Amino acid sequence: MNRTIIEVSDVITSFGENLIHDHVSCSVREHEIYALLGGSGSGKSTLMREMILLERPQSGTIRVLGHDLSSLTPMEAMELRRSWGVLFQSGALYSSLTVGENIALLYKEYTDLSPALSNELIQLKINLVGLPPHAQYLYPSELSGGMIKRAALARALALDPKLLFLDEPTSGLDPLSSRQFDELILQLRDLLGLSVVMVTHDLDTIHHIVDRFTLLGEKRVIAEGNLTEVLRVDHPIVDYFFQKGSYGITR
Repeated sequence: MNRTIIEVSDVITSFGENLIHDHVSCSVREHEIYALLGGSGSGKSTLMREMILLERPQSGTIRVLGHDLSSLTPMEAMELRRSWGVLFQSGALYSSLTVGENIALLYKEYTDLSPALSNELIQLKINLVGLPPHAQYLYPSELSGGMIKRAALARALALDPKLLFLDEPTSGLDPLSSRQFDELILQLRDLLGLSVVMVTHDLDTIHHIVDRFTLLGEKRVIAEGNLTEVLRVDHPIVDYFFQKGSYGITR
């Protein structure tokens, strides 16, 4: 069994009087595609934001690549952030910069690479995600929804991360583009040896490329495991997602 690279233990999260997580625990293994699934407001995006140091829980422990996130110094946090890439739901590309310039920002901030070498790496990342070479010179407003996702993915891969975090990676895409993006994630995981954590509503994604996942609901973990293991759990939320939906997945 692959080693655990993310471990969430007894996490409690609240915003004011609004309790989001009530003793949530889960774990991600090396080289797997792992998903956080749940209804709107279940706390899946918040949990991912806590994993990447954008939010902090009230209590509990989150360990990423062996580091307790609650005890990092600013310098340690900066170094750890270089170990992961993040694809946000909307892509979050800078609209005033070209695709190439968006990717180049990471090389300028985190490396001492020459402009020529940075440009070679930009072209490599753009090719890696299936974009045409001229996409480097396009602005986000000139890209389709699917191209925006791929450009943002190229930026997330700029520093050769060990971990890739994806927030609703197929939202807003048509069914064909969604499946193509899923296949791209699967290929990149195998090619680059990535470990992938994604927030998703897409049950087709769960069915086709996800190794294991956590189903969040009622402020806690309803079930964790692969699809077969989760479907064995007798709970109304499992029934809602996998029996009463339109995907034909049953126990």
